[in-house]
Amino acid sequence: MDQQRHYVGLDVSLETTSICVIDDKGAVLWRGTCASTPDAITAAVRAHAPAAVRVGLETGQLSNWLTLNLRRRGIPIVCLDARHAKAALSLQINKTDANDAFGLAQIVRTGWYREVAVKSMDAQTLKMLLVARAQLVSQRQTIANTIRGLLKTSGLIIARGSKGLFPVRVREQIAGNDVLAAIVEPLLVVWQAVREQIVTLDRQVLMRARTDVAARHLMTIPGVGVVVALAYTAVIDDPARFRHSASVGAYLGLTPRRYQSGEVDHSGHISKCGDSLLRAYLFEAATVLLSRHPRASALKTWGLALAKRIGMRRA
Repeated sequence: MDQQRHYVGLDVSLETTSICVIDDKGAVLWRGTCASTPDAITAAVRAHAPAAVRVGLETGQLSNWLTLNLRRRGIPIVCLDARHAKAALSLQINKTDANDAFGLAQIVRTGWYREVAVKSMDAQTLKMLLVARAQLVSQRQTIANTIRGLLKTSGLIIARGSKGLFPVRVREQIAGNDVLAAIVEPLLVVWQAVREQIVTLDRQVLMRARTDVAARHLMTIPGVGVVVALAYTAVIDDPARFRHSASVGAYLGLTPRRYQSGEVDHSGHISKCGDSLLRAYLFEAATVLLSRHPRASALKTWGLALAKRIGMRRA
């Protein structure tokens, strides 16, 4: 007699995980919940699915962390693309965590799924550093814009220039106006504190770039700086997972969407799937190369020719 095989679906939330165990015929053997921790999930799977062939969970906030840690514990975990899983799960009449876990178990049993490559802890840590920096840069700009807006209502215009001179120019404008100073000074203090922390994170970014061979190689490309290079290596992580280099563009959401049905066949705007931060950095790098980079290069020549044909924004 063939040994029974088990398939497990995990519907993960921040605190609890719904679990469904089925056999190779699709019959439910056990349903339950546990804490959303690697140890708790491992214990539940080993207790109720000792012959687990595949254990599936969707991409989400905890998916990378859980997948890496469950693999270390010997669990045959598979991380499923949430967009693909949604198509199957949406067929169920009732949307519950238990039903989603059952649906995920059926998906890994049939094999009709697309597995997502889980990034290494090193790539995740690098991405967290870059996200933290981007958040502070955004906050700095937001505070500066708020200050400019407040001063404009009083007819005071702050000239554009070096960010280091911004607080000096603001204080020059509000000198002698106690009412404005009481409102704007707290914002300036926060702006300066945020700027100091950006400098702290920038040091970490530079230190990381010095030890990253791939990033240093990418920085030889005109227009590509430290942040762009590190963001690229963090998102791509393992280049070997792409069969063709052209697949990277689609992975980053830089290829056009296509709609084809019957006699209708047209391409639309870029899909904007994938990592939005890296995509923004790549657009910025392309703009620098085409408009501000002084040196001529084959890449710049090709880019300018493309921009002349289809427009700078699309190029």
